[in-house]
Amino acid sequence: MTNSTPRLMFVNLPVADLQASIAFFTALGFTFDPRFTDESATCMVVSDQAYVMLLQRERFAEFTVKPVADAHAGTQGLVCFSAADRADVDAFADAALAAGGSPAKDPSDAGFMYGRSFLDLDGHHWEVMWMDPAAVEAGPEAYAAEGASA
Repeated sequence: MTNSTPRLMFVNLPVADLQASIAFFTALGFTFDPRFTDESATCMVVSDQAYVMLLQRERFAEFTVKPVADAHAGTQGLVCFSAADRADVDAFADAALAAGGSPAKDPSDAGFMYGRSFLDLDGHHWEVMWMDPAAVEAGPEAYAAEGASA
């Protein structure tokens, strides 16, 4: 299916304490759209095309026919976003840990790509990563092959 219109991305996550989640993500520099915020949900702005809806667990349950998973007990998905550079990855992950998040995995360093991960207050797995712009342009495998032959 071809679509020339840019798509907006909305990730929906259940949270136990909406105000605590808002405080956590505010500490990481995110803002919230008041037009889509009430006592049971908020719209966290990631970019002009990506948003995360944080919904009280009961409200989240209204949107699914399956039981709401406990992210502390299992992983249902990973949310990943880019950083400007390696230092930005570290600053963001360190801020998440300082705001009450917990480490998810050890840092990942492939030379041309660097990332760290954390668990938010509800146990959702978040990753922040940087990739060398040349690797983005060429594709990671081609970039790695070029580096190996140099």
